[in-house]
Formats: sequence, C-alpha cells, structure tokens
Amino acid sequence: MNYLLELKDVSKRYKEFQLNNISFNLEKGYIMGFIGPNGAGKSTTIKLIMNLIKKDGGQIKIFGKDYKKDEIAIKERIGFVYDENYFYEDLSLLDMKNIIAPFYKNWDEKTFQKYIKEFNLSLKQKIKELSKGMKMKYSLALALSHKADLIIMDEPTSGLDPIIRNELLEILYDIIQDEEKGILFSTHNTTDLDKIADYITFINDGKMLFSEPKDEIMNQYKIVKGGKEVLNFDTRKKLIGVKEHNYGFEALTTNSVLLKKELKNEIIIENATLEDIMLYTVRGNKK
Repeated sequence: MNYLLELKDVSKRYKEFQLNNISFNLEKGYIMGFIGPNGAGKSTTIKLIMNLIKKDGGQIKIFGKDYKKDEIAIKERIGFVYDENYFYEDLSLLDMKNIIAPFYKNWDEKTFQKYIKEFNLSLKQKIKELSKGMKMKYSLALALSHKADLIIMDEPTSGLDPIIRNELLEILYDIIQDEEKGILFSTHNTTDLDKIADYITFINDGKMLFSEPKDEIMNQYKIVKGGKEVLNFDTRKKLIGVKEHNYGFEALTTNSVLLKKELKNEIIIENATLEDIMLYTVRGNKK
C-alpha cells in the first residue's frame, strides 16, 4: 500500500526518556489522532518525523521516501502546524508570509488569500496582535498554501476556546475531503478526536499501545461499574485501571461480553470515550 507516512520500530534514547519501537502507518484520505499524556513521547515522535532530531533506530518513510535522499522533496509536501508560535512577533502577517512563501516551489498565492479571507484575518495585523486561535488559523493558512499532502499538527487546539476549536475541526474535516491528503493530529485533548479522527495511535511512556481504526477501538473498550464484592482475582484480570470508591468500582475492559456473561446484573457496562481509554490505561500502567 502507498502510505503517506510509515514508521517502523522507531526509537530515540535520552538520559531520562526512551521512545521504543514506535510503528504506525497513515493512509491517504484519513485523519489519525496521535494521543498520550504529556511526556508520553508525542512531540519527540513528531520531531523525528520532521527530521528535526535524529532517530537511534527504525525506519521513517514519508510519501514512500526517506530523508537521506529526499528531504527537500518531502518537506515541500508537508504542512506543519505547531502548538507554539515560531513567527517573528513584530512582523505583519503579510511580511511573515513573504519570508516563508519563497521556500516552497508549489506556493499558491490564490489559495493563501482564500484562506486569509475565509479565516477572517488581516494581512496588515502584526503577529503579536493575534489571539492564539488566530495564530493557529494563520499557521494553517500557510500550511495549506503550498499544496501540502500531509498536514502534521502538534497540539493545535491546546488553549483554544470551544468555538475556535470547533471551527478548526470543521476546517480539518473539509481538508480531508481531498482524498489525496492526510492529517496527523497530536493531542492529549481527546474530545477533539471523538469528532473527526478515523484512526487512533496511542503511546504512553515512550511505548506503543495501539494504532487502530477509531470505530474498532470504541467497540473494543468499555467502562465497567459494579460493587466491590465482584472484584475477585479472576475479575480483576479482565479489568484495566481499576478505580475503587466507597460504593464500588469503575474500570476499563476489553472483555465486556465475557464479564456480562459471568456477572450478569451485578455490573453495568457503558460506552467509553477516548479520554476514558487513555486515562484508565495510563492509570493501569502505573501499577
């Protein structure tokens, strides 16, 4: 298959942290949510994908190419949207664009002007005058104006109010209607991904937990609630991240059908959110 992005057994070692054997693929026409708590290794993985730091092991291919031979060609086709602002604060949006545009041979000024109008931005404004949401829109306008096929976003909705966040998600949904494009959306705010993601890749403490279609994940993981009297050794083996309280327990499980068969009306099974899956799994891994 012709993937936009392929990682196979990618590793990076630091003194205090290790990224171990990260593997996942992103196909054209899909949005992949890249999740994990702060410090899980998401930003390290993205820096490796962008060749901002060097990997210690494994393989990264983008558009079927690797950085050793094709770095310029690869980066021509990537649109990168950071959480942090790396623009010159005292420049206007127009001046900043005039610095960035010449680096891309496929720069399309009409597309840029279209997004500036659509996002209700003024090219006369200085970068420092923009709100965080406006800066994110400006970053996205730049990323989309050189015909990028792979959009990589590192915590793009962090700190944005719900209205701006929802607007940004709608923009991403529109982008992905072009089935030649793909989006890697790194975040610890999983509610955004409930709305738009097709695939979820979950890492924790530098380790790969899963990379699967979102619908399959939501079918597989469920929340279980019940009284403490059912929490025997056999039941606990089927639970993830058990949370006990005065009235009983709550936990995550991938064995909901079996548990319901065994315990019947002694437990309640509910659908889990992506946030539930992340929080209970991280809690379970700490024990």
